Amino acid sequence: MRKIAIQGEIGSFHDVASHRYFENEEFELICCDTFEDVFKNMKADKDVIGVMAIENTIAGSLLHNYELLRDSGMVIVGEHKLRISHSLLCLPDEDWDDITEVNSHPVALMQCRNFLKNHPDFKIVETADTAGSAKNISEKNLKGHAAICSKFAAPLYGMKVLEEGIETNKHNFTRFLVMCNPEVAPQFAVKEQANKSSIVFSLAHTEGQLSQVLSILSFYRINMTKIQSLPIIGKEWEYLFYVDLTFNDYTRYRQSIDAIRPLINQLIILGEYKEGESTI
Repeated sequence: MRKIAIQGEIGSFHDVASHRYFENEEFELICCDTFEDVFKNMKADKDVIGVMAIENTIAGSLLHNYELLRDSGMVIVGEHKLRISHSLLCLPDEDWDDITEVNSHPVALMQCRNFLKNHPDFKIVETADTAGSAKNISEKNLKGHAAICSKFAAPLYGMKVLEEGIETNKHNFTRFLVMCNPEVAPQFAVKEQANKSSIVFSLAHTEGQLSQVLSILSFYRINMTKIQSLPIIGKEWEYLFYVDLTFNDYTRYRQSIDAIRPLINQLIILGEYKEGESTI
């Protein structure tokens, strides 16, 4: 049975994404307080798989997670794009008139801003996790409290769904990475299916260097779907570039990587994997 480490509690969106990606598989879920703890579990046991959010179509990239992945030595073997739909949950014997306080992760609260504006009397309290908020309310029987989280958390914690789909933007997706120790990556047969790659590199502080790299990728018909720059600590005005590439020909993609190597520094291939589909 697989062991999968996530940040958050059972019923969180990380949990949902894990079940969608490993559909019809049984696995043991390791719930972690932080993303750092996810990688600690992966390093302690090479068979532990990590599932981690990396970007959201509204909130943007989770920059710290890029650094954690790069420093960990783990590799990406898959991804899943999950439609994020938030619900308001409360204790089963309460209703709208009873709610005085809403708890959730700050990103979830931000994504439900319009809903919360329509309920100005609610006290808003930030917490570490969406599903964890529902769990805390249920276990402590917190009267008058409601949680913003996935509706799938309701039956897990004996909560009632007051309203579904309270997110402001209905085109709200989060991309989750599936990661593992390089030693166990072959079991995923990623090379046979790969049409996407995530790489990170740095450049000499020379005029036109990045444009040359992009021109080479274009020549090889490699599509760049994302580029994210992060400063290199201790090196003023130097950056690491995190780039996602998609391709139809794996051999041609590898040729493009060889072609850009002379222009770049510290190239790390974070993973070669099959591009994920979006699910509701």
